[in-house]
Amino acid sequence: MGALLARERASLGLTQVQLAKRAGMTQAAVSRSETGSSSPGMRSLQRLAAALGLGFTLVLQRGDQAICEVAGGGPS
Repeated sequence: MGALLARERASLGLTQVQLAKRAGMTQAAVSRSETGSSSPGMRSLQRLAAALGLGFTLVLQRGDQAICEVAGGGPS
């Protein structure tokens, strides 16, 4: 997850500070998310996805069957 966040941020030409500002987070929180030193919570993931122009979908499943899907964020 962290590598994906870092790659998407870099592809947009953003610094961690700029992404943090867009997401309403601290640069330290973005860094921890990218390096994997801590796992971001659901709200943080939603904020990061939205700031990067990405969609965010949570899927709960039992075996191969999806039992709940919640989508949010994404390009406007």
